[in-house]
Amino acid sequence: MFGVVFPNRSFPMDISTFTQIDTFHWLLDMNTFVGEAYDSIREVCIFLLNNFTLPPDKALAVYIQSPGSPFQFVGAVTLARPSAVLSLPWPDPGGEGLHKQLTAPDAAPLSAKIGVSVEDLASLPSLDVAAEKRIERLAMKVGENLFNFMQSFCGVDGSKLVVPMDILDRWFKKFQERAKRDPEYLKGFAL
Repeated sequence: MFGVVFPNRSFPMDISTFTQIDTFHWLLDMNTFVGEAYDSIREVCIFLLNNFTLPPDKALAVYIQSPGSPFQFVGAVTLARPSAVLSLPWPDPGGEGLHKQLTAPDAAPLSAKIGVSVEDLASLPSLDVAAEKRIERLAMKVGENLFNFMQSFCGVDGSKLVVPMDILDRWFKKFQERAKRDPEYLKGFAL
């Protein structure tokens, strides 16, 4: 049906690695995979296997859950998009009190989980949540860079901020030149 791989961390794993909850839901207990360092796993690649036919209006949705927190949607695959590398922005674990309530004193700590479910495609948010967040962070960092550049050339006229007319051209030229000189520079914006 489907498989997953944790880039640079695992070999491909098929559905048999997951616990099947019912016909349309599966869970992967991260304790059995990595132990308590689950939050060091930042990506998962999920893919449909060749012999699996998913109806065109359905998707395999992927969720993550830190101990004591609710499940959080991270992306999905469909027949039109049969594989995806999804970021795993693990939510903060539930509070200490909640964690103690859910485990006996001698019990193993609750584990983080990855959930996969068959769902209606129309009911899901954007299929690439992580990409949207990366784009948002990129836009914020570029905007911050522009603001800092403009601030160094600004003057104040009463309650108005005054900038040279060619400030955007100068900033963009400087931005392009720095990116050409230092390829690592742009990577700093994509974090």
